[in-house]
Amino acid sequence: MNAANPIGVFDSGVGGLSVLHEIRRALPGEDLLYVADSAHAPYGDKSQQFIEDRSIAITEFLVSRNAKAIVVACNTATGAAITTLRSRFSMPIIAMEPAVKPASENSKSGVIGVLATSRTLASDNFVKLFARYGVDVEILGQACPGLVEQVEAGDLSGDKTRILLERYVLPLLERGADTLVLGCTHYPFLAPLIRQIAGPGVAVIDSAAAVARQLRRRLEVVNLLADEGVAGTECFWTSGTLNKAQPLVAQLWQADVKVSALPSQSLE
Repeated sequence: MNAANPIGVFDSGVGGLSVLHEIRRALPGEDLLYVADSAHAPYGDKSQQFIEDRSIAITEFLVSRNAKAIVVACNTATGAAITTLRSRFSMPIIAMEPAVKPASENSKSGVIGVLATSRTLASDNFVKLFARYGVDVEILGQACPGLVEQVEAGDLSGDKTRILLERYVLPLLERGADTLVLGCTHYPFLAPLIRQIAGPGVAVIDSAAAVARQLRRRLEVVNLLADEGVAGTECFWTSGTLNKAQPLVAQLWQADVKVSALPSQSLE
């Protein structure tokens, strides 16, 4: 494995770009490969077997592009497929984990809300987090159907998005939550609207920066950090429709980028 090789990142759609932003900040010299499986978003309503199969196929595609490490920038895919991925592939594979620990440590009311997909909330990973940190604080899980679709449509602040967020956030506040954990990588793109709805006394946190730091640590341990004297590049693929993906990725990445079609034959 060569330190100059790229890092592969994937998500059910464009949500993982929130993680990619933090990876770019933490690792300015790395070449980054990003796959948005938008044709199958959201993963939250898919079976575990389907998510495993997609995660394996996309990881194999990234490995074929010489990825030296993989970031599963999707909480749902982490819960459904991380064990399988780590058993099949030898490179560092970094997983998402909802920021329940820092939320539990920082909450003053002793009540935190976790916004996530239903599959993430039902995953073994989240159940373990609940058992570990739910002793000292009350953890309220809130499934959020429809939010991933709003982000995939590029609607970050419209009326429908606001109505959905009010439906999910306000009951958590009524039960005393003073900290909201964004347990889906799509949701940080909705953070400004969430903060507007929740008000200044409520903390809104996600785990993207922590994942980027963990990735950097893992690459340092195996001596695979790229030279930071040269700015890294980004390549983007989607399984969705290109004429929808191109402007959406540019909007969320905040730069003009080229998005390529994910080769379907490589995922068979």
